[in-house]
Amino acid sequence: MRKIFLFAIALGFSIGLNARQFKLNSPNGNLVVNVSVEEKIEYEIWYKGKNVLEPSALSMTLKDGQKWGIKPRLRKVRTESVDNVFESPIYKRGQVQDIYNELQLEFLGDYRIVFRAYDDGVAYRFATSCSEPFVVKDEEATFKFPEESTAYVSYVRENGYHADNMTNDGTFEEQFFKSFVNTYEHMSLNEWQGLRLAFMPLLVEVEGLKVCLTEADLLDYPGMYLNVPDGSNSVRGVFAPYPKDLKQGGSEMLQEVVLSREDYIAKCEPGMVFPWRVLIIVEKEHELLDNDMVYRLSTPCVLGDISWIKPGKSAWEWWSDFGLYGVDFKTGMNNDTYKYYIDFAHEKGLEYALIDAGWYENGNIMEPVKTLNLPELVAYAKAKNVGLILWTGCYPFKQHMEEVCMHYSEMGIKGFKIDFIDRDDQAMVQFHRKASEMAAKYKLVLDFHGTYKPTGLQRTYPNVLTFEAVQGLEHMKWASPKVDQVTYDVTMPYIRMVAGPLDYTQGSMRNSSRKNYKPVYGEPMSQGTRVRQMAEYVVFESPLSMLCDSPCNYAKEPECTDFIAGIPTVWDDSKALDGKISEYVVIARKKGDVWYVAGINNWTSRVVDVDLSFLGNGTFQTEIFRDGINANEIARDFKKEQLEISSEQKLSLRMESGGGFVVKIIPKKKNNQ
Repeated sequence: MRKIFLFAIALGFSIGLNARQFKLNSPNGNLVVNVSVEEKIEYEIWYKGKNVLEPSALSMTLKDGQKWGIKPRLRKVRTESVDNVFESPIYKRGQVQDIYNELQLEFLGDYRIVFRAYDDGVAYRFATSCSEPFVVKDEEATFKFPEESTAYVSYVRENGYHADNMTNDGTFEEQFFKSFVNTYEHMSLNEWQGLRLAFMPLLVEVEGLKVCLTEADLLDYPGMYLNVPDGSNSVRGVFAPYPKDLKQGGSEMLQEVVLSREDYIAKCEPGMVFPWRVLIIVEKEHELLDNDMVYRLSTPCVLGDISWIKPGKSAWEWWSDFGLYGVDFKTGMNNDTYKYYIDFAHEKGLEYALIDAGWYENGNIMEPVKTLNLPELVAYAKAKNVGLILWTGCYPFKQHMEEVCMHYSEMGIKGFKIDFIDRDDQAMVQFHRKASEMAAKYKLVLDFHGTYKPTGLQRTYPNVLTFEAVQGLEHMKWASPKVDQVTYDVTMPYIRMVAGPLDYTQGSMRNSSRKNYKPVYGEPMSQGTRVRQMAEYVVFESPLSMLCDSPCNYAKEPECTDFIAGIPTVWDDSKALDGKISEYVVIARKKGDVWYVAGINNWTSRVVDVDLSFLGNGTFQTEIFRDGINANEIARDFKKEQLEISSEQKLSLRMESGGGFVVKIIPKKKNNQ
């Protein structure tokens, strides 16, 4: 690591007249952040002479009346340049470069604001050195984009899963308790619908650039929603107030429902460091597909030994609704069914089998249903070298967290999928951290389902393997044919996946063309082709991935299943090769000396030419799955082939409507090797 401290006008920094204007450059000089400290603090961002963000105010109001960032009194300026590389063991690459210039402005009132400029974006955060606890009433976080800016907006659903639990009073409050899942609307910022809130990340198009707005290192503070006042281009942060009165309720009584809230957003301890506000800025939109900004900005791992953490894939019964056939037992929540899934996981080399909803009674997580003998299942799975993960609603887990973790860890359970969280106020963000810490104490991995977007918690606690906050394949069990999942799949990687891993649950063997799709809850299908489902295991980042379909359906498709089962879930390197938002994605990932290259497509057939120069010199053997010639009509149609290739050539691959491709590339061994 090389770290250089600078305390004067130096590379990447300049200080204006009377030390009221500050300029911070990115290491390559393309990005410039201008910070003004006058009656209020504002910052603006330029990229190669283009105004990306107009002067935007930031401040924080405390409950005792202090206003950080309003009439600020500057006390000290500190600058720093960092050139660092750190290890990232459970991630999409083995090492991450962390190269930036930093400006710290320290003010009277025991607070400071830190700005960082990277070559691919800008981030800022508040921090304090105060010695007493304090309360934050509200935060001003504004992002004023130039006129004519457009955005891909994912609104909080108007009719979410839990609308019956909140009032419909036309305010933000009714939107603070909903699933963090929706499709995207492409619009001008000034077309934003009134009081509608949106989730982050938000992708904004400015002057030919793509700006992805999100947050990082969210550990002890409410998450940020976004809103645009009527007719404005100024995006503002909105925060759920701290919960005051709570009760058990919501879906199947598995949630914690907020009955009333305080008049503030956060209770803070001395020395509080706040989340980063992040703007990732790229010229080529495919560069968003493997961006590291959120991971870089997050608190490094706080655990010691992490060798026990096992990423991988899991057999899963929920999507196919226990869809076994040709067996001699009644399928359902019983040991015979799960032994079948465990046998399938063992046969295919999967690390896990997941027991989803319905395994405990009356909301009591300590009382499994009588049809299930968990200790027997754990012993059976252990003998097959398969770990078991248990699903749970948030409320039962939260109420008895240590008892639950200790009990099931001692039994031999390997992790939990925690669902129906559906909030990101400070108390629920704190729950995520506490759950991560407690699970790590008992060597349990976690999948946070039904929750907000990742903000780097997986770096701080690597036992947190994945998150939902994505309209995954489960929606195809009930979604109207009007829902365009195929276009969503080639939009989401440029936005949601920028924040971190996603529990999408791909792997359907029942595949449909656009005209043939219909929702069937018990025997669901995917939109798009078979090969698309296979390619998503490479395209979508997640250290824990499901094989969503029935083992009986996989048994009929051994070539596809064996290939899927062999795809890694963590990588030594990732390279975004090509793509256009809402049209297609092409990405390459490496494990050991083996590369996987995959692409997925919207409903328009196209040919992509993959430049193989990233492989380095040599010849290679490939295994290719591509859409079959009739995949536009019969979506399960595919073609498998093997080719010898050179890194000097381009690989021309056709993706049919809703289609994809996936290629495994292995160096060809020399005769004497």
